[in-house]
Amino acid sequence: MDDATRSSGKTAGAAGPAGTADGTGSAGGTDSAGGTGGTRSKSEQTRALILETAMRLFQERGYEKTTMRAIAKEAGVSVGNAYYYFDSKASLITGFYDRLVREHAAVTHERLQGITDFGERVEVAVLAWVDCAEPYHEFAAQFFSTAADPESPLSPFSSESHSARAAAVQIFQDVLEGSQVGPKLDAELAGLLPDLLWLHLMGVVLYWVFDRSAHTERTRAFVRKSAPMVARAVRLSRFRVVRPLVRDAVGLVEEFIIPKVRNGVGK
Repeated sequence: MDDATRSSGKTAGAAGPAGTADGTGSAGGTDSAGGTGGTRSKSEQTRALILETAMRLFQERGYEKTTMRAIAKEAGVSVGNAYYYFDSKASLITGFYDRLVREHAAVTHERLQGITDFGERVEVAVLAWVDCAEPYHEFAAQFFSTAADPESPLSPFSSESHSARAAAVQIFQDVLEGSQVGPKLDAELAGLLPDLLWLHLMGVVLYWVFDRSAHTERTRAFVRKSAPMVARAVRLSRFRVVRPLVRDAVGLVEEFIIPKVRNGVGK
């Protein structure tokens, strides 16, 4: 895949959290509240406004120093109204996760058209996340200390983040099913691989949080080099000689890792 293909649609993520200049629409015509762009109800517009205001204040002041009262005042709504839509600051982050994964899914789907090579599809999906999250890179570093706490509802492994996590895993299910490798894999491994690919994305996210290179180019280079390695490992799993090792690895993942991904930390 050439650089032009890799960077196609990059501005969709940079434009705003939901793919438009003001961050209130999405790449697929779906707004941040799940409706169709241009037909949102007053309630959906208010919810989107509160979420957008919160994300801006989190970036400007930091998550810990931003209060629900400050968010409500900046958005021009009452504190009670803000709490009606989001019962806490943590639920605002959950709303942000949900919106980001919807954009990630839409951008990935568009970029994957016509691509069947598994390694390329993994690369496209992960780079799509980097592009969609780019506007929040500066915020991510200050936010990480809170989200990294395994007991925090802001953790990507928390029960509160389950819906966004499940939607993200579905992106990688689509990556696998649309590839030439998908139909050839052992059923056990195929069932676990989308979860493992999401964990690979979480590793990239951790690298991205601390990446200070221009336009996070180091992260992008990391993705371009690691995606083929992931693809080779998956292809090797089909050979009989490594099948016992694969089965042992699958058992380990099923026992210790997948329950946390699918159910949340502590489960």
